Amino acid sequence: MRHHTFSGLGRAAAVFAIGLAAALAVHAQDLAGAKDHPLVKRFAGATIVGQDHKRFDTYTLQTGTFTTYDLTAKRNEYRQQQLLEGAVTRLWYEAPGTTSSTELLRNYQNELKAQGFSILYDSTQDTDAKRWNNYLAAYGYLGLKTSRSPFVFTAAKKETIRFSSLKLARPEGDVFVAVTTVEWAKPDKTYKAERGAYAAVDIVEVGAMKQQMVAVSAGEMSKSMASTGRVALYGILFDTGKAELKAESKPALDEIGKLLKGEPALRLRIVGHTDNQGTLDANIALSKRRAEAVNAALVAQHGVAAARLAAFGVADLAPVASNGSEDGRAKNRRVELVPQ
Repeated sequence: MRHHTFSGLGRAAAVFAIGLAAALAVHAQDLAGAKDHPLVKRFAGATIVGQDHKRFDTYTLQTGTFTTYDLTAKRNEYRQQQLLEGAVTRLWYEAPGTTSSTELLRNYQNELKAQGFSILYDSTQDTDAKRWNNYLAAYGYLGLKTSRSPFVFTAAKKETIRFSSLKLARPEGDVFVAVTTVEWAKPDKTYKAERGAYAAVDIVEVGAMKQQMVAVSAGEMSKSMASTGRVALYGILFDTGKAELKAESKPALDEIGKLLKGEPALRLRIVGHTDNQGTLDANIALSKRRAEAVNAALVAQHGVAAARLAAFGVADLAPVASNGSEDGRAKNRRVELVPQ
């Protein structure tokens, strides 16, 4: 009977194949459609059990020790936080077996430091016995897609909680990572959890929001003015307290230009509106300057005769929503077109 043997190359290929098969087996357990973030590696043997991504969102990053959670206190120790805006990715990893939450945290810290991240906060360095340690309180209410119970973190052993926040400075926008690790002592059918450690890894890529508003078309403007006598535009943008048109205003201006070109007899009053922040006199002047900026852009960029345009500013004298909330104030900040 013949015995087959592997050459050195054959053995290497076999080892690679076995390793690949093992890796595929591990990744096959990942939540359907989930994947690692390109900036953050996973712990060996861990699987993704939860994931969420927002292209732009706010995120409150813990940067220091919680020493109290007394909302009536005037102390700010528990408010050692930084408010961030940008792309937010949340990943939940399960590392079954004898992995401890400390081992999991240290692996992430070491890996991220090797990539140039600096540690902002490490809960394992806290010495205050009264420190607040309920970092997991919000995890059950995030609405993440998960193959475990959404409350898997909140039911874990609080005494095993470890947390660290880190930062990577880069020209295209800073990156922040928050890592929370915790242990499970034994499998749990209710929470679909395995014995081992869990890591909640949040990655925030700081950056400006890309304006996604669709400009009202020239045809829609014409129909609105014919039926209601005006059209409100929210795609014409200015910085707070300023009257210089932002670059994101171009699509809306282009549609106004098309409207005026398509209806040569049309003459427009451009009316600027603000919210009620600031004094009335200042806002009337500001809203008129903004209307004048729109007129100037239409004349310079679209060849519209200046005689066809008139600029007015009415501040917050014609609100369409309550100025008592930010949502309402946003609706009141607008430019309207009114036929002469």
